[in-house]
Amino acid sequence: MTRPAAIVTGGLRGIGLACAEALADAGFDILVVDLAEEAGDGLAADITARGAKFAYHCGDIADLDRHAALVDAAMSAFGHIDCLVNNAGIGAVVRGDLLELKPDNFDRILAINLRGTVFLSQAVARAMLAAPGDHPKTIITITSVSAEMASPERADYCISKAGLSMWVKTLALRLAAENIGVFEVRPGIIRTNMTAGVTAKYDALIDGGLVPAKRWGEAADIGAAVAALAGGKLGFSTGSIINVDGALSVPRL
Repeated sequence: MTRPAAIVTGGLRGIGLACAEALADAGFDILVVDLAEEAGDGLAADITARGAKFAYHCGDIADLDRHAALVDAAMSAFGHIDCLVNNAGIGAVVRGDLLELKPDNFDRILAINLRGTVFLSQAVARAMLAAPGDHPKTIITITSVSAEMASPERADYCISKAGLSMWVKTLALRLAAENIGVFEVRPGIIRTNMTAGVTAKYDALIDGGLVPAKRWGEAADIGAAVAALAGGKLGFSTGSIINVDGALSVPRL
């Protein structure tokens, strides 16, 4: 039997890299998609040292015209696609008063986080249906606790993640009968390059009890959840939200 194959968008660093590593450890071959022209020797060596075949594709998911080439790259490398991890995304272009939110900034974040992810999922789902193969199929979208917990200073980001949450629900309904599991993974406060600029702020909030687990989340926490979902043993839980946030999002008095 061939090994399962996964696409991880935004996989050069942070959560995406942790997902690629966890999936490689779980027996998947990996195609990383990112904006850099080349992945660099370090990533290829990292993934192949875990026993996986590695491929890289330079692509911007906001450019819908390039999705077909991305899917073709995965099919050419592996012959099939068994898992898509929708991780690529950006934070708020400018944090501030939502009454000062600029349309250009709003459009940019929606084009990447929501529109690009929606239509890449569509393209990959079609490829999965066309070549079902021997392995469980999953589409896993990384959203955020901000899909539900509002941050007025970055309303555009929250809106993009809330939109993705509804996309996951509708896609899960469409693909349930096709045995393609569709999941939403919601990270909380995760230590990555994206949060590096607000480390002191979140250190203080965590110390003050914001996160019941009393620690930052690590990218590997997200990777572990993604690998568990991709294995197919939770297929009947399709459409579920997996919170990876140290109980941050649990309502409290």
